[in-house]
Amino acid sequence: MRAALRADLTAAIKAKDRVAVSALRSALAAIDDAEAVAAEPVTGPGSEHVAGAAAGVGSAEVARQQLTTADMRAVVEREHRERVATAREYAELGREDAAARVRAEAGVLARYLSSDTGR
Repeated sequence: MRAALRADLTAAIKAKDRVAVSALRSALAAIDDAEAVAAEPVTGPGSEHVAGAAAGVGSAEVARQQLTTADMRAVVEREHRERVATAREYAELGREDAAARVRAEAGVLARYLSSDTGR
């Protein structure tokens, strides 16, 4: 799914489709955030200059979590739901221009949620 999102982001950038670029960048960032590992307290030798800092090259590096396709789909679903809710709020406030933009972003993300896309 990530490869499809990145390929479509490249195409959207070339096509200067701002709505798609915004939605795809946001979805990819959300997937990257979901892969982040929770910070743990530093153990071992620390820095004398910064409290709680790790000392040594690579001492604070941790492998990222590997998300399954189902996990990535769940992240994209959450992004889609947030946009639908935001569009509804904008519409209630009379901001139809903003609501239409956010609805268009939700439409871009919806393409990755339908089971017939094969992504």
